[in-house]
Amino acid sequence: MAKIKLFCSNSLRGALTDLIPAFERASGHQVEISYDPAKVMMERIGRGETADAVIIGGEAIDQLAKQGKVAAGSKRAFASCGIGVAVKAGAKKPDIASVEAFKRALLGAKSIAWTQQGASGIYFSGLIERLGIASEVRPKAAQQPGGLIAEQLVQGKADLAIQQIPELMAVPGAELVGPLPKEIQQVTASSAGIFAASQNAKAAEELLAFLTSPASKTVLKAKGLEPA
Repeated sequence: MAKIKLFCSNSLRGALTDLIPAFERASGHQVEISYDPAKVMMERIGRGETADAVIIGGEAIDQLAKQGKVAAGSKRAFASCGIGVAVKAGAKKPDIASVEAFKRALLGAKSIAWTQQGASGIYFSGLIERLGIASEVRPKAAQQPGGLIAEQLVQGKADLAIQQIPELMAVPGAELVGPLPKEIQQVTASSAGIFAASQNAKAAEELLAFLTSPASKTVLKAKGLEPA
């Protein structure tokens, strides 16, 4: 039995909450997961933190492989997801079907939650600039560095939450309105890899094989992810 340490981006939290216990029962291994926004995770790895496996954006895996931190040839495509909008369960869902409707929804909201360091939050900050509504939207911000931003909805601190769809779906009491309009959507593809310094590489490989199995892909899809 091995204890596998896994670094993982926040977008996979909802799916892995279901999948990891199933893997532990099937394999006898234990998995210790550390979740963070991709930017924060890369900073941690840059400071010397390590694990057995990592699931993060594909470009980040390539960067870690070039640095010799992820084993060459261990990269495998995992899943992708887009950014969406959520409201508190039971609240009226705004029309976000077009770019103009999305802009009206943002301008009509009293408060809007997005992260400061997460990929979706960084993208959204730039998006409102491009849409020409930053000066109206920024004063409505209900922000936190990372984590599941839809918790702000449940706590009554925001009317709308903007984040990657699986993260929105992972919050009980939040309800997905839908994805951003395709013209302004950003899809993030994640990949997995094994750390070069892992002492449990074989067990980590078993974990990644389980997480990319057909049965696991069904769970990923149900949690708002598009399996690779």
